[in-house]
Amino acid sequence: MEPTLARSVRADADGVHILDRRRFPFERVWVRCATAAEVAKAIADMVTQSSGPYFAALQAMVLSARAAAELPDPHAALSADAALLIAARPTNDHLAKAVAFVLDATAGLRGDDLVAAAERGAEAGDTAYRLRSRALGEHTAALLADGQRVLTHCWADLYLTETVAAARRAGKTLAFVCTETRPYLQGARLTAETLAEMGVDTTLITDGMGASVLAGRQVDVLLTAADRVAMDGSVVNKVGTLGLAVSAHAFGVPYLAQVQTPDRGAATGADIPIEHRDGDDVLHTLGARTASTRVRGHYPAFDVTPPRFVTTVVTDRGPFAPEALTRYWEGRE
Repeated sequence: MEPTLARSVRADADGVHILDRRRFPFERVWVRCATAAEVAKAIADMVTQSSGPYFAALQAMVLSARAAAELPDPHAALSADAALLIAARPTNDHLAKAVAFVLDATAGLRGDDLVAAAERGAEAGDTAYRLRSRALGEHTAALLADGQRVLTHCWADLYLTETVAAARRAGKTLAFVCTETRPYLQGARLTAETLAEMGVDTTLITDGMGASVLAGRQVDVLLTAADRVAMDGSVVNKVGTLGLAVSAHAFGVPYLAQVQTPDRGAATGADIPIEHRDGDDVLHTLGARTASTRVRGHYPAFDVTPPRFVTTVVTDRGPFAPEALTRYWEGRE
């Protein structure tokens, strides 16, 4: 049976429904979005994270096609909504890939043909992502040994669940140590909950414990997703990944970073925009204020791990050394 978060976006006649990950697992609340703009706001407001925005953006573009089908220039409206969705979370490139599936499928069409093509494009984008995640999980599981303890940070979504599923198919049992991941606690509420839901041995630690766990060799490998990987092997992921990678390097623990495809449009980590969220977020935990009004917060949502701290980048086409990522694109347009 699939874990709950594997299907956290659904499309109905009345709009796109998104499972509110800010409230999961304590509540199962679905947020309904009737327009692409409302989906973009839900993404920006962290209703959904990790791969959730990708699936939400696919369905948002279907809403956009329905609204634009009879306009004099439907493709201008589609492009405007696509830009709005991409801007909602600029660091991860999933959103750009999602809208491209629909824009490519609807080129030159209008009316009912436009809507039908948008629906096909969204379905193709959904299928492609799931197949690539499954391949990524298979390649990752092949690098892990039976009985290993894995430290992970934030919520890797289908990358993580497919890794666990692939390991099981190979007869391997893994245990996970999850950081809580402040300030939204994705590690505590999403990662740890989903692993436990899958029956995996799961331990939760605070963000500040990572270096100690690595120093004590209480884990065998550091494994995280990557929101984006530059062609020089720089890994951009949830803030805090850098500190864990540096600690892993210092204590001889390999670091595996998962990404479906490296970004050939980014030569280095400096070419990837880092989203800065409202500093007020770090002054609260689960809606409760944790610092006085005399204190300000600072919240870069992502950090960049230089390639020297990355052991392997695992993609849907297999593992690559950080310095060898150009080989991923060899023979591909």
